[in-house]
Amino acid sequence: MRALIDTCVVMDAIQNRAPFAEDAQAVFLAVANQMAAGCITAKEMTDIFYLTHRCTHDQGVTRTIMGRIGMLFDILDTTEDDVRQALMSNMTDYEDAVMVETAKREKMDCIVTRNLADYKQAGIPVYSPREFMVRVKETSEKA
Repeated sequence: MRALIDTCVVMDAIQNRAPFAEDAQAVFLAVANQMAAGCITAKEMTDIFYLTHRCTHDQGVTRTIMGRIGMLFDILDTTEDDVRQALMSNMTDYEDAVMVETAKREKMDCIVTRNLADYKQAGIPVYSPREFMVRVKETSEKA
């Protein structure tokens, strides 16, 4: 299963944000153990860098964390077409619409986020980290 992981899930795992950290960290472990293919967008990398640096206040630590994220997740480009399609989307949050368009173009199986309400009109499956892990376990049991 190929999943586009939303920034909030990545930050929940990195920052150990209660009560979301356990489910987010389970997603990281599933990707690390190759139970699922996790992807993030290049735009997310810049957002995650910024948010992580705000917490660490240390370029070296932040770059180390980003390097690990880059090794764990595939990084997807967002194209001009994704940006233009998102403008025509029925989704109210433009940034989320861009993620959806990238996910569709890249033929992702789903998006993993804890902001499910923002993705109601995504047109592809959207799961919370916990729901995603249920699906991953179901898929691995069938294999």
